Amino acid sequence: MKLAHVSGVGTGRDEHSGQDVIIVFVTRKVPRDRLLEKDVVPDELDGVPVRVLAIGEVNAQEGNL
Repeated sequence: MKLAHVSGVGTGRDEHSGQDVIIVFVTRKVPRDRLLEKDVVPDELDGVPVRVLAIGEVNAQEGNL
C-alpha cells in the first residue's frame, strides 16, 4: 500500500466485534478531509473491514544475530 503515512499492513481481529479485519499501520492519523483522495485508506478491501492504527515512526533496530 503506497499511501501517505502508511508504514505497514497486517491482519487481526477487531477488538469490539471480534470480526477479522485488515489493519493499516500509519505514522499518525490524519482526518480524511485533509488527505488527498489517493491517500485515503478504504473502509474495506475485498469485503474485509479495514482498521487504521497509529503507531508512530518505524525504524530498523540493530539485531543480535
